[in-house]
Amino acid sequence: MDFSIASILALDGVTNGAVYALLATATVLLFAVTRVIFIPQGEFVAFGALTLASLQAGKVPGTVSFLVGLAVLAAAGDFVHGLRTKRSARSAVLHAARILAFPVAVSLVAIWVAPRGYPLWVHALLTLALVTPFGSLIYRVAYESLADASVLVLLIVSVGVHFALTG
Repeated sequence: MDFSIASILALDGVTNGAVYALLATATVLLFAVTRVIFIPQGEFVAFGALTLASLQAGKVPGTVSFLVGLAVLAAAGDFVHGLRTKRSARSAVLHAARILAFPVAVSLVAIWVAPRGYPLWVHALLTLALVTPFGSLIYRVAYESLADASVLVLLIVSVGVHFALTG
C-alpha cells in the first residue's frame, strides 16, 4: 500500500470518527438537558442532505411541505392549549401565528429559490433554515406534553418519532 492510499484511508477514518464523536456528544447533551434519548438524530442529517440535493437539482424539496405541516400541528396544539388555559382567543391566535411565521416564510423562500440557479452557499443556508426548525417543532408536537414522563416513556416516544420520520 503506498502513501496516497494510506492517507486517503486515514482521512476517511478521521472524518467518520468525527461524525460519530459529534453524534455521541449531541446524544449526551440532549439527554442531560431533556432526559430524552433522541433516536432520530440521523433523520436530520438525511433531511439536510436530501433538501440540499433537491435544491441543487432545481426542485422544491419535500421538506418544505413537511415543515409547514409540522408547524401547523404545533401551532394548532399550542392554540388548543392556550384556549384550555383560559388565555384569550386573540392571544392564542397571535401565539400560533408566531409559531407559523418562520416556517411559512422559509418555505415560500424555498419555493421561490428552488427553480432558479443560485450558488451552493445560498442553497446550504436555505437548507439550514428549512431543517433546523424541525427540532423545536418535533419537541412541541411529540415531547412537550410528556415532560414529566419517565425516561422509558420518552425512549418509546423517541422510537415512535424515528419510525414516523423514516416513514
